Amino acid sequence: MRARMFELMTIFVEVAEQGSFARAADVLHLHRPAVTKALQQLEDELGSKLLHRTTRKISLTSEGEVFLQRAKSLLLEVDDVLASFSPTRPPRGRLRVDTPLSLAHAVLIPALASFQEKYPDIELELTSSDHRVDMVAEGIDCVIRMGELQDSTLISRRLGDARLVTCAAPTYLEKYGVPETPDDLPAHKAVMFFSGHSRAVMDWRFVKDGEAVVFRPARTMLVDNSDILLSCGLSGLGMLQGIHAVLAPHLQAGRLVEVLADYTTVTKPISVLYPDRRYLAPKVRVFIDWLTELFAGKSAQLNGLLPTEK
Repeated sequence: MRARMFELMTIFVEVAEQGSFARAADVLHLHRPAVTKALQQLEDELGSKLLHRTTRKISLTSEGEVFLQRAKSLLLEVDDVLASFSPTRPPRGRLRVDTPLSLAHAVLIPALASFQEKYPDIELELTSSDHRVDMVAEGIDCVIRMGELQDSTLISRRLGDARLVTCAAPTYLEKYGVPETPDDLPAHKAVMFFSGHSRAVMDWRFVKDGEAVVFRPARTMLVDNSDILLSCGLSGLGMLQGIHAVLAPHLQAGRLVEVLADYTTVTKPISVLYPDRRYLAPKVRVFIDWLTELFAGKSAQLNGLLPTEK
């Protein structure tokens, strides 16, 4: 029975995801009785009931939900191992990626069609937030992060640097005036970003006499979500500092106005991180290579992203 366990697990996963024995049978090119028998054999082997069955629908038991996640992870790992030793086999499988919201909107999603065309057998599962994630616990293959990286057991590859821009809504500038130098910032209101993990507020840094200098505006709001940061800025609640690639459409449309343009801001590094594995799954390797090309390409430069120097 154990020699057939991978086959039974594959059938169970398909039934759970399709929500139907009949649809799973069609996908797997099996007769429905064979699918039903396989699920019965799996439950007998495990000694646990995995599915609730009615005449209209099926649903997972609590044991079934746990087994589903473990089975999916194991099957994906097996697929990755086989792919690693099959150089002629195109990369395939589900690729789990986590990225900051701002980069997802402005850089990654607009370019993903080219990745899908190049690797049609890779199913991308994209999560996006501005919070740190536990890659191992959440089963994520790689994460894209902005800012200086803390010590970690993860492997990182520097993709480039994001140029920052300081700006405000016209309504804010009409009411409070335009700062002439960074020294004017303490007299201005600003919406500031803070880390949801450490609660640390992200400072505004400008280059002065070749050195990075911190300037702190008077804060009116603290947010831990880049979408909310943008919405607050557009609403005139305060000045904001963000990635040029994200803010460019709003600057071009006049919804935001750049200030302190003559003063260079400190760029923010962008990196991709992945677990320290001896054999990196092909799907992860080709995605990281594609990311590197994306950030080094001309389109990235036009969006205000500076590629890493070779």
